[in-house]
Amino acid sequence: MEFKIGLIHGDGIGPEIVNEAQKVLDAVSERYGHTFNYSKLLLGGASIDATGYPLTEETIAEAKTCDAVLMGSIGGDAKTSPWYQLEPSRRPEAGLLAIRKALNLFANLRPAYLYNELRAACPLRDEIIGEQGFDMIIVRELTGGLYFGERETKVVDGVQTAVDSLSYNENEIRRIAKQAFEIAMKRRKKVTEVDKANVLDSSRLWRKITAEVAAEYPEVTYENMLVDNCAMQLVRDPKQFDVILTENMFGDILSDEASMVTGSIGMLSSASLNESSFGLYEPSHGSAPDIAGMNIANPIATILSAAMMLRYSLNLTKEADAIEAAVQQVLTDGYRTGDIYSDGMKKCTTSEMGDAIVGALK
Repeated sequence: MEFKIGLIHGDGIGPEIVNEAQKVLDAVSERYGHTFNYSKLLLGGASIDATGYPLTEETIAEAKTCDAVLMGSIGGDAKTSPWYQLEPSRRPEAGLLAIRKALNLFANLRPAYLYNELRAACPLRDEIIGEQGFDMIIVRELTGGLYFGERETKVVDGVQTAVDSLSYNENEIRRIAKQAFEIAMKRRKKVTEVDKANVLDSSRLWRKITAEVAAEYPEVTYENMLVDNCAMQLVRDPKQFDVILTENMFGDILSDEASMVTGSIGMLSSASLNESSFGLYEPSHGSAPDIAGMNIANPIATILSAAMMLRYSLNLTKEADAIEAAVQQVLTDGYRTGDIYSDGMKKCTTSEMGDAIVGALK
């Protein structure tokens, strides 16, 4: 089969980790007889350097011709990079928000899974982790809420005042809720909807609409949880969670917290999907400009994002399984980049980790 994949190498460590993911995809194409045609796309700081803008209409148009897009990381050091001397709408992260909106990528999926081999890297005590560890997925609404509301900074009665508005309608909530319940049906059949309904009208609407969707899935256990309690429960008892459903800003914060209890954010993939099979896939971590070009970044999150791309957008399930099994194998064999290294393991570079995963695939 033949597919067109957009590649956004991005900034910082982005080019290094995307190159390793492409290496793994090429090994998959060789093993299974597929053809992956790559189209290089610009986003973030790299796009600013080339065009003056973090996202161009040309990039959006080309992305729409692809079956899926795989991205590294965007952004730089906010203290030293000239990108952050620009107005906010021209900075790298504005391009990421804009492409999500332009491609209608409303559903962000972030798995948080603890590999048994990395238990020592998890900051939680063994009795909290338990024998089976934990395995959850955070389903975050991605194109609404505070990040996309009206905003302004103005002077009111002689005082600088900033306003950011948080808005959701029932259709936005319903479609992401359905996504969460469909995912739960393929997992352990539990959904935890997270909000701040004791304070926010938007959260009360989330509870109302999500309860209506829950009624369509009687096999799924459904519960509500306040966001501050959820933040506490993620470190107190992460095993209780299966699918966490939440709005944009809460999901942004909670998914980063969940990623750290797995031992390293360098291990976690993510997918951003629209209402068709199209998706943008990226690691959950940032661009790590302090280690860019040093060949020490962990490429596993990006490689696992490529596996998610095969599973969700290209419908290549056995190929996705093969990548995930190869990652499991190299961890079992003791290969570790610096972020997950412990004494007695085989410390390796970014490219060596990619080579090891390719070797396990072959």
